[in-house]
This record gives sequence, structure tokens and C-alpha cells, in this order.
Amino acid sequence: MELNQYLEVFIEESKDHLQNCNTQLLELEKNPHDLKIVNEIFRSAHTLKGMSATMGYEDLANLTHNMENVLDLIRNGNLSVSAAILDVVFLAIDDLEEMITSIAGGGNGKRDVSHVIQKLEMIEHGKEFADNPVLTDDVNNAIEKEASPSHLQYDEYERTVIEESMEQGFIAYEIKVRLREDCLLKAARVYMVFEVLEKIGDIVKSSPSVDQLEEERFDQEFFVTLLTRESMDYIRESVCKVSEIEFSEAAPLTLHSSLSAVQETAAAVEVIEKPITKTEKNTIVQENESVKKPVSGKTIRVNIERLDILMNLFEELVIDRGRLEQISKELNHGELNETVERMSRISGDLQSIILTMRMVPVETVFNRFPRMVRQLARDLNKKISLNVKGEDTELDRTVIDEIGDPLVHLLRNAMDHGIETPDVRLKYGKPEEGTIELRAYHSGNHVFIEIEDDGAGISKEKVLQKAISNGIITEEHSKTLSDQQVYELLMASGFSTADTISDISGRGVGLDVVKTTIESLGGTITINSNPGHGSLFSVQLPLTLSIISVMLVEMESEKYAVPLSSIIETAIIKDEDILHAHNQRVIDFRGKVVPLVFLNEVFNVPGHGREDRVHSVIIVRKGDKMAGLVVDSFIGQQEVVLKSLGNYMGEVFAISGATILGDGQVALIIDCNSLIK
Repeated sequence: MELNQYLEVFIEESKDHLQNCNTQLLELEKNPHDLKIVNEIFRSAHTLKGMSATMGYEDLANLTHNMENVLDLIRNGNLSVSAAILDVVFLAIDDLEEMITSIAGGGNGKRDVSHVIQKLEMIEHGKEFADNPVLTDDVNNAIEKEASPSHLQYDEYERTVIEESMEQGFIAYEIKVRLREDCLLKAARVYMVFEVLEKIGDIVKSSPSVDQLEEERFDQEFFVTLLTRESMDYIRESVCKVSEIEFSEAAPLTLHSSLSAVQETAAAVEVIEKPITKTEKNTIVQENESVKKPVSGKTIRVNIERLDILMNLFEELVIDRGRLEQISKELNHGELNETVERMSRISGDLQSIILTMRMVPVETVFNRFPRMVRQLARDLNKKISLNVKGEDTELDRTVIDEIGDPLVHLLRNAMDHGIETPDVRLKYGKPEEGTIELRAYHSGNHVFIEIEDDGAGISKEKVLQKAISNGIITEEHSKTLSDQQVYELLMASGFSTADTISDISGRGVGLDVVKTTIESLGGTITINSNPGHGSLFSVQLPLTLSIISVMLVEMESEKYAVPLSSIIETAIIKDEDILHAHNQRVIDFRGKVVPLVFLNEVFNVPGHGREDRVHSVIIVRKGDKMAGLVVDSFIGQQEVVLKSLGNYMGEVFAISGATILGDGQVALIIDCNSLIK
């Protein structure tokens, strides 16, 4: 049977099952006696085992089988849930996710999982657990020492080379090398380390890869597998002689075969001939009871590239629709007008369907964060609770694919340098458990994702001091900055307020990358903080990146488009309505002072020499701030296709892109956020 045609479905469904396992394991930790949760995890593991075996991924099937055995003991009352046991199951999930990622990237899904299987088997069969099946800390530590995980994974060829070399008297070492934090030429130091090691023995593998090391695409650490007859001490001493090396560690490598339990795999494939146990029979009954209605045929999986092609074709249709509407108005032909109006309605419905097809709940990104927060909180010896709200908020698939990494970085910052340790929190009268709230919500044609913590907040004085010492601003300039402008300094390239650089994060390190990624998606990021009480990082993202509703306006012979999502309303004002405050022209808009922005001055519109007594104004908003954009005249509302200005033009102030109108003219799309201060 040809299985390649089912590969994509296998990958997607495997990801769903693993995500369900992660979510349910976190729930099980909160409710260790709830067997419904255990049964839910067991069902996902059982299904994943059968799928993996059928597709021929033996490592996946074997590991899932061992995990399934432990879960079976728990749900039958023969094993009590503990944090130590859950840690081992989480390790198994991590390995399963890595194997699925490998398969999705074109790999064979093979991975040395012997250390995790050993832990699972010790839980299942270990004689030391006969009287007390709950793993104690001492036993867990013994397991850790007995089977510490490898930092590298080896394919069959590499395993064969290592095993044959060992038979000839060579020793295989995994070497960990860490560069100093102030190392400037990392690639050069890596080259020197490799040169030293090649004189000692033969290098089999490195992590990251050689290409990544040469391009400096790693932090400070890297790993090398070396075949040699020299001792560990000699290797460490040789490597540490290279300048700017902080430390070097070497440990002997022992390869355990992870290709066991072939009979179990075959049994999982030949489901019909396999005798059904009482436990599995109960599982099938529960599955049948839980499914109340058929779901087959209700959904299909579509490759995102096909949706991109469909969207591109529809964008061209929108442009032609605008052209037809223009021609229809000029000819003023009744039947043509009627046909164009009907086509506009149909294409509008089609547009809604296409955009909806591309929308994905942010839950697909948020789902991985509870597990990450749990692990990091334990690593940092902190008590942290993550509250997630608005996970059903939908975003365009393109935005979803890109927003994950920036959010991970912001969460890590909040945990590492936002939330204090329990003793510090108690000292300041706070609950010892810190809280991070991750929320998403719609507002107009935008989605806001906010990360708020109740930690120490950001010290304005510390930020200014660091900015001055780094030469980002002068001391005189620092005295004129508002709190908001000070916090924006955190997003300057290479800026950090961390006293020590940690492996988790440093407040500000990489925030420039976060900002760049968000802006490339047409979004913005703002920072607010209340020292002693916490910080709020707010990310604003467009609902979709392609088709937007705008108000077309005219300046002399030039046309501009203002996104409707930013507009409050339009108004006509007289010269005598214009006031002056702080050397700026303003108007009184329903009791609020609103500054005026004359677009002809901002964009240097040529030939604009007239002095009007009456002005057309568009009131726009950014958060709680407003501005009035003064234009020559309003043209009307229209849906347009947002096109990038391209790399040649680069970034243009207050312009987010351009669009082609029905008459063939190009209209620039105004970025209102840049004009509101």
C-alpha cells in the first residue's frame, strides 16, 4: 500500500493528538484523581501508536506504546499520579513532537529515545516501585543519573560509524563547549575548537550543524561528537586553551538501540488479528460513547499554498471589480449597472468565504504556552500561573505562522525578569504565586494580543541609565522623554537591562527582533509598566494582510486611502474652528482637544497653494489618542487590495502600502498610527 498520500494527514493528526496530550497532562497535574483525563490521554496515545505503526514509524510506535503502558497502570488504579511521573511522560511527548517535526521536514522520524523508554519501563516494571508505585525524588534522581539524555541525535549511518569505531578501541565523547558572553567572533572560535579536536580524533557530528555554526546561528553553546583514544581530561584541557572559551565538558557516549518491540509494532499494524484485551475493549466502548454524531466529511484539510493562490487570484478580481464599477458609472447603462451591482454582492460574499477559510484561532499558538510556562517556572524556582483568555480569536494563517516566536520571547521575559521569586513577592506583600495573563481580542479590523504580568515592572531609571551608558541617548535628551518613550528604548537593537544574562532571556535582548517581526506583519507593539506592580506588552495585528476597507481621499491630483478601521468619523470644519495650543493647530471635537495633521504638508503635495476657508477632516484613532487628518475632499468608501511598496522603496513615513484603483491609478495607503502622537 502506498502511504505517501496519507503522510500529510498523518502529520496533522499526530500534531493534534500530541497537543491534546499536552493539554490534558497539565489538567491531570491539577486533578490527579480524575480518571476521565487519563482516559482522554490514553485514547490519544493509543490512536497515535496505531497510526505510527501503520505508517512504518517504529520509533514513534515503540515510545507511544511504553507511554501507553504507564497510562494504563494509572487508569486501572495500579499507579498514582505524581509530578515525577508526569515529568517522564512530558519528556516522552517532547521526543514524539521532535520525531513528528523530523517527518514533516522530510526526515525518517528516527530518534534515540532509549533514555525515555528506560524511565517509562522503570516506572512500569521496576521492582523498587512494587510496594510504592509513586516515583520518589530519590528514585527519579537515580533514573536521571542512569540515563541522561543526549544532546545530539544520530542517523543509522552515524550510529554504525560510532559502533564500529568503538569495536576498534575508540571512545565516543559528546563534548559541550560554551563561549564567553563577550565573545565577538563566535565563528572564528568555533573554527579553532574544531581545529584542536581534529588533531585529537575524528569529528562525527555537531549541533548546531557546521553551516549554522559558520553563520553564527547559535547562542553561546554547541555540541560535538568526537571519536578518539584520548582521555576526557585531555580533551577538556585542549579545548579550554582556545581563547574566549568559558568551559568545556566531555562525557562518554553510549548508544542504546531504540529499534525494539518489533512484534508490538506488527501487532499494532495487524489490528484485525490482534486479540483485544479487556482494557482496550473498555477504551473502545468509551470512544463510541463519547462520539454522539458522525464527523466524517464535515471538514477537509487544504494546503495553505492553494489558499494563497486562491487569494492572489481574488485580489486581481477585486481590482477588476473596481474597474467595472468605474466604467459602469461613466456609461450610466441601467442593465450594466444592475449586473455590476450583482457581481459586487457575489464577489463580496466570495471574499468573506475566502478570508474565513484562511482564519485560524490563536488557540493553535496559545496551546503550547501552558506547558512552556510550567517547565520554565520550575527551572526558575518560581510559582507562576498562566491565564489565557480569548483563545478563540481568529487571525489570518500567515500572521499565525509568524507570531509564535515573538510571543514566546515576550512570555520568557515576563517569567524571567518580570515575575519575582516567591520570597521577594512575599516581602513586598504579594501572593507568592505570580500571574501572567495572555489575552487576545478583536477591535475593528485588528486583533490585539496582550501579555500582562503582576511582577516587578520596568525601572524607568535603570532603562535611562543603561541607554545613556550604551550611547543610545544623551543625558540631556533623557530628561525630555515621557514614560512611554523610555519604555520604547527597550526595543532598541541590543538593548538590555538585565544585570546578568540568563539562558531564559534578558529583559530587552531580542525585543528589537520582536518589534521587527511584528512590524513586518503590519502590526505594532507598545509597552506600559507600573513599577512594583507589573508590565503590559500589547501587540496590535491586522486581521488580514491582503484586502482592506478604506476611505479614498484626494489631495490636488493625488489620491490616498485611509483604512476604515482607524476612522471614527468625517467632518467639515471652518477656519475659525481651528485653535492653537502648544504651537500646534487643534480643534475641539466633542469636548476633546484633537490635533490637526495637514496631509499636504506631511506628504509635500505639489501645486497645493490654495487657502481654503472650509476643510475636510477625517478623525482617526490609535488607542485612546486621536488626530484629525485634513484633506482636500472625500471620494468615498472602497475595498482595495493592499500591496507592499517593495524593497526598492523601503520604508516610507506614514505609508503602509499602495493599491491599484479601478481607473488604473495608484493610491497610497496611509498609516494613521504613524501620524498620531
